[in-house]
Amino acid sequence: MARAVSTRRKIGFTVAAWVVALLIFFPILYTIITSFKSETEAIAGFSLVPSGTLESYAEVQAQSNYFKFFLNSVIIAVGSTILALVVAVPAAWSMAFSPTKRTKDILMWMLSTKMMPAVAVLVPIYLIFRDANLLDTRIGLTVMLMLINLPIVVWMLYTYFREIPGEILEAARMDGATLWGEIVYVLTPMAVPGIASTMLLNIILAWNEAFWTIRLTTTNAAPLTAFIASFSSPQGLFWAKLSAASTLAIAPILIMGWFSQRQLVRGLTFGAVK
Repeated sequence: MARAVSTRRKIGFTVAAWVVALLIFFPILYTIITSFKSETEAIAGFSLVPSGTLESYAEVQAQSNYFKFFLNSVIIAVGSTILALVVAVPAAWSMAFSPTKRTKDILMWMLSTKMMPAVAVLVPIYLIFRDANLLDTRIGLTVMLMLINLPIVVWMLYTYFREIPGEILEAARMDGATLWGEIVYVLTPMAVPGIASTMLLNIILAWNEAFWTIRLTTTNAAPLTAFIASFSSPQGLFWAKLSAASTLAIAPILIMGWFSQRQLVRGLTFGAVK
């Protein structure tokens, strides 16, 4: 039986949640406000009242082709997500339904790779990309981001697959389903919420990745993270233009996150309550 919660406590929790949400969102809000200021207004001091000018956006578009960077971000984020799922679904299936005594060790090892500072492997990765002619290419960056996020994708899918009764897969085998048919026609449809949330999270992580995208690209495959970095120059930081570039870069992922938040929450809580 659920424990009753008083109205006063509900109101307190609601207010606290809104305060935390506003604190988290405020930097993004202030960036958007600053993007609608002139450069003089942006450096004048703190103000939540924009002048409404589009001068910074016009200068940003005149200096760089936004849509080229945007297209690179879409291709790299979506491509790395698809590649990760192609590798992670069979891997998570084997760990969830055919575990060995080393399965947990492998999972922990995969997760431990995320704890290593990226700069520790920058030089060897850069040399490998140079020798393989993958520098400043979409293919190279797609593979790199897939490998970076693969441990998280495998872990999430493994968690979701563990909640699916193994008896259903056994029934499919008794009906003559092959291994491929079991994964594609039985397992995948049952785990659609988990797979969808994993895809969304991986796209967000790939979209926001800055360390590798800036260091392994220059112009041809540069995504929106490099687009933002291009407005930091030796002459100084032009806050209005930098804010406009940042707003253009985060707007697509904010819109996607807003419309898919229900699916994302449903997938992230998949199997949390029994």
